Amino acid sequence: MNVVPEPLPGGSALASDYIHQFENVEHLYGGDFRNRENRVKRAEWLDGTASLRANRTGVVSYLRSYNGAHNAHEEVMRSIDLLEQPETLVVTGGQQSGLFTGPLFVIYKAITTIQAAREAAAQLGRPVVPLFWIAGEDHDWDEVNHTYVLNRTGEISRIKLDIGEGPRSSVSEIKVEAESWLQATLQLDGLLQDSEFKPQVMEFVTAASLGSDNMTTAFAKLMGSLFGQYGLILLDSADPALRRLEAPMFAAIIERNDELEAAYTAAADRIAAGGYVLQADVTPGNANLFYIHEGARLLLHKEGDRFADRKLVVSFSRTELLELLESHPERFSNNVLTRPLMQDYVLPVLATVLGQGEIAYWAIPQQAFGVMGGQMPLIIPRMSFTVIEGTLHKHMDKYGLSFTDVRLGLDDKRKEWLTAQDELKIEERFEQTKAAFTAMYEPLIEQLGAIQAGLLKLGNNNKDKIIDQISFLQGKALDAMEKQNEAALRQWERIELSVMPLGKLQERVYNMMYYLNRYGLGWLEELMAVPADYSGTHRIIYM
Repeated sequence: MNVVPEPLPGGSALASDYIHQFENVEHLYGGDFRNRENRVKRAEWLDGTASLRANRTGVVSYLRSYNGAHNAHEEVMRSIDLLEQPETLVVTGGQQSGLFTGPLFVIYKAITTIQAAREAAAQLGRPVVPLFWIAGEDHDWDEVNHTYVLNRTGEISRIKLDIGEGPRSSVSEIKVEAESWLQATLQLDGLLQDSEFKPQVMEFVTAASLGSDNMTTAFAKLMGSLFGQYGLILLDSADPALRRLEAPMFAAIIERNDELEAAYTAAADRIAAGGYVLQADVTPGNANLFYIHEGARLLLHKEGDRFADRKLVVSFSRTELLELLESHPERFSNNVLTRPLMQDYVLPVLATVLGQGEIAYWAIPQQAFGVMGGQMPLIIPRMSFTVIEGTLHKHMDKYGLSFTDVRLGLDDKRKEWLTAQDELKIEERFEQTKAAFTAMYEPLIEQLGAIQAGLLKLGNNNKDKIIDQISFLQGKALDAMEKQNEAALRQWERIELSVMPLGKLQERVYNMMYYLNRYGLGWLEELMAVPADYSGTHRIIYM
C-alpha cells in the first residue's frame, strides 16, 4: 500500500478556510485543532465543568448495556471502563447508519476518530477514548437504505433494502423484516466475486443483518465487528435509554429556545457577512427540535408560546412540552443544530471528527454553546481517501492518466486516445471526402437551378442524402474501430467506474465490502496503520 497526497479543489469555502486559513474564521469556531495548547485548554475546561454535563456513571452504564448487546469486544469494554474515570475525555465521530456500513467515508471517519483519540491521549498524558455517535434518530430512510459495490464484472451495482410503507420514523424505529435482510445479503453475495476472504466477509455481514430488526442495530453490529478491536465505543442517538439521560438538556433547549434561536440567527448573519454560504437552514420560529408522534418524527416550530409542527398535527404550550418530556423523553429528538449541543452535554468531548460539509454547518451553533453554558469542542477534519487497485494503476499508467484526469472526466482524453489509434485517419479522410464532394456538387446544383427552379431543391435534397450516407459509413467505420479497441475502452471504463463512480469521489459511493472481499480484513488493518493527517488533504491509496 502506497499513500500519496492529492489536494482537491472545491468544497465548502468555509470548511476550506477552517482547514487552511483558520485565522479568517477563528471568530466562527473554537480553537484551532492543530494547536496542542488548545487541546490542553479544552481538557482543562472540561475538567472544570463536569457538573454541567450528564451524570458520567449513568452514561457509562448506558454505554455498557448498548455495546454489550452489539459491540461486546474486550477493548470496547476497556474503553468504557476508562470513560468511567473522571479524567477520561472523548473524541467523537458520527454518521447515520447505512446499509452494510454505507459509503467508504463512514469507515474513514471511524478511523480518524480512533487515531485522533490515540494521538490526543499521547499528547495530553491522560485517557482519551474514541466514540462513534450513530445518528439513529435521523429519518431520511431513502438516504440510508441502499449502497453500491463493484460487481464481478467491474460494473457498479446498487443494493437496496426494501421495507413496507409506514410513518416518517427515525431510522432506528423502522422495522426491517428478516426476509428483506436475507434478500439484501443474498444480493451482496451474488455481486461479490469469489475470493478466499468472501466466506468470512459474508459470515459477519449475515450475522449482523439477520440478527437485527432495524438498520441501526445491523450497522452497530457490523461496525463492532470491524472496529471493536480498536476500542471504538458505539452510541445510538435514538435509544430510549439514552433519552432519559438527555432529558435535562432537552428541557434547557425548550426553556431557552428563544435565546438559542437568536444565537443561531446571529451566527448565520456573521457567516453570511463573511461571504460564506450557510450549510444548514436557519429559519425564524424553528424550534430545532423534533417530536415523535405516533411513530412520525415531526419538526416543531414556535408561534408565541406554543410549539407545533407545520401541519398542526401536534401543538403544545411550553409547559405542556416540558411535562411530556418528563413522562416521555423518548418522544424528543434533536436536529442538526441541537445535536452538537446534546453531544457536548452527554460526553466530555475533547474534539469531534467532521466532514467538510459538517465543518461548515457547525459554525452555526457556535454561539448556542455559550447560551447553554458550554464551549464548542475542537473540530478535526476527517481523513479522505481514494483506493486505486494495482491493475487499475497499471492501466492508468498505460494511458498516461492521472487521478486529476479521471476526476475531471475522461471523455476528451478517451476520444484523443481513440483518434490516435486510427492509423487510416478515418475521421479526417471522411471529412475531407464530404468537403470535396460538397465542393464539386454544389456548383452543379446551382447550374441546374438556372435550368429549372425545382431542380435546385431536388439537388440540395440529393446532396444531403449522399452526405448522410457518407456519414453513416463514417459512423460504421468508427464503430468498427471502437470494436477493434473494445478491450482497451473497457479498461478506460473500469478506471472511471472505480475512481469516480456516478461522477463522485469513490468514498461517497462505494461500500467497503468489495475491498474487504478483495483484500481481507488485513486491508482495514493497513488503513489503520496509515499515518494520521488532519490537514483535509485527500490521499490516494495505491494497492
